[in-house]
Amino acid sequence: MGALAEELVHPTFLGFPVIAARLLFAAILGAAIGFEREWRQRPAGLRTHILICVAAATFGVLTIEIVHTSVFAREAVVVDPIRAVEAVTAGVAFLAAGTILFARGEVQGLTTGAGMWLAGAVGLSSGLGLWQIAGLGTLLILIVTGLMHTFEVRMGIAADKKDDASRDRSRAIEGPTE
Repeated sequence: MGALAEELVHPTFLGFPVIAARLLFAAILGAAIGFEREWRQRPAGLRTHILICVAAATFGVLTIEIVHTSVFAREAVVVDPIRAVEAVTAGVAFLAAGTILFARGEVQGLTTGAGMWLAGAVGLSSGLGLWQIAGLGTLLILIVTGLMHTFEVRMGIAADKKDDASRDRSRAIEGPTE
């Protein structure tokens, strides 16, 4: 029973408050990214982006902890923390690819997929303690998905603006439906 109790309070390289702050920061940034997607009624919204960021941050924290664990301190074991980055990138890319659809001759979901992929990078940055990179990455995601969309709509080049215009033309050609 003592061994189990010891295992539950296993010491970590990073203090628990630091780990908690990194994961919470990732959740907040994921919420900011997901809120924008939710607001635009796109797939993969608030919960998905929070989960991606927190998962990636957890993998980042785990990478730090594994590198500093005494089990891996032996010379025979080679630890490469870059593999965590590769694994998170591949895993999130797999999820993001699932949001991309080809329907009615058009590709849809690319921005959402790219946002999910970047949310993974933001979460990993947060988990590794690279707060400035995580924050700036989130800011850039919000600028691209939010402000650039507004600009595209005002310029009349946004895909959803074109869809609305083509529907209006179709209705005008067909005449009133009653």
